Amino acid sequence: MPSTDASLLASVDARTKLAGSNKMEILLFSLGTRETFGINVFKVREVSQTPAITKTPNMPFGVEGVLSLRGNIIPVISLAKFIGHNTESKFDTMIVTEFNKSTQAFLVDSVDRIIRVDWDKVRAPENIMAAAGTNQNLITAVTELENGKLVSILDVEQILASVVGEPRLPDVPSAQLEVDQYIFFVDDSVVARKEITGVLEKMGIKFQQATNGREAWDRLQVLAGRNWAEGECLHDYLKIILVDAEMPEMDGYVLTKLIKSDQRFKGIPVIMHSSLSSNANRAMGSSVGVDSYVAKFDPGVLAETLIPFLQR
Repeated sequence: MPSTDASLLASVDARTKLAGSNKMEILLFSLGTRETFGINVFKVREVSQTPAITKTPNMPFGVEGVLSLRGNIIPVISLAKFIGHNTESKFDTMIVTEFNKSTQAFLVDSVDRIIRVDWDKVRAPENIMAAAGTNQNLITAVTELENGKLVSILDVEQILASVVGEPRLPDVPSAQLEVDQYIFFVDDSVVARKEITGVLEKMGIKFQQATNGREAWDRLQVLAGRNWAEGECLHDYLKIILVDAEMPEMDGYVLTKLIKSDQRFKGIPVIMHSSLSSNANRAMGSSVGVDSYVAKFDPGVLAETLIPFLQR
């Protein structure tokens, strides 16, 4: 086996051990304020010193320019500007990230360390960040370090969407479902929920939704606990469960394990809809029983993925 394949498989194996453990790894960094921020390590490709940045005309808000990284031109984005920290400081460190089938560099003041946390210790921000001065809409979750210091996990998907724009909703086929059949989906990202809702409405599909894994499991148990008529089951009505991978309180891997181990959900496909589309993440999904995996922010591909499962 070529060494590149061997190293890839080693990486996949190391990361899949996190699947179903309800844990995540977060890279901690600073943006020149007293706050500590974090990003899921799965989104990080590398951390390095910032090379020369080339300014381009008509750059979107927050984009400092572009740079060449191993022959590829990628945008350089100032996270400080998005959180409302107006600074003229030059950030010499960048975090190169890869998600949503896109590569980009985020400028940061400094990088601290990687921590491993339980997803049930990761909470939705609610109003906890309001007093801190950070744009609360860009905080997707909050967790706490051993010393009591809060870590704000930035919604980098929303930041990227504001830079590149949200994808246009294409023409999608209508789904031929019975009037009382529906899909259940869960995602903590406002941008992702908007896209999913748009696709399902255009396909004529009814749906129910949740904003984190714990809420989703609670709601799914209520649906499964219904008293069915003789010969009926939940699968007659609930056709697909669409789950995000990264979510506060319970991630999509643990949620999938719970669904797959509960006979009441037998026959209902679970599709993972995630911005993390690497081979390692797909392997993690497969290890917990995901039936299919589709990358976020491509509405046409999402619709194409759903149709075969709806026709079963």
